[in-house]
Amino acid sequence: MDASNLPAALAETREDFLALAVRDRLQLLLDFSNELPGLPEQYRDHPDLFEKVEECQSPVFIFVEVTDGIVHVYATAPAEAPTTRGFASILVQGLDGLTVDEVLTVPADYAQSLGLAEAVSPLRVRGMTGMLGRIKRQVGERAAA
Repeated sequence: MDASNLPAALAETREDFLALAVRDRLQLLLDFSNELPGLPEQYRDHPDLFEKVEECQSPVFIFVEVTDGIVHVYATAPAEAPTTRGFASILVQGLDGLTVDEVLTVPADYAQSLGLAEAVSPLRVRGMTGMLGRIKRQVGERAAA
């Protein structure tokens, strides 16, 4: 993966993971799970706006809004699914506030570049890839509307 075009937050996250031994990467992912931002009040009672990420084994829901060309990403994931919640947190924190073009140029294989294949199941990594794909699709749709 060409990391040169990664947005700063995602590049930094990737570097943080790759700087750690494999066993410590899982702990960093769990740390991220505790940092998933809560939903803004206007979306808490509107589950109908959120899209279920079917690639995830756990119930993960995402919603994207684009305002004046700036992307805002929201996600929910249960506390009892910390790895999935960690992946959602990485994407929310790494993509929120970027421009449409910055989000759309994030490589589809970003999840595979974190060095987590040895720490979590391939299904979990595929779930994060699914989250990113759905976020990018929603961004493209909202930007075109």
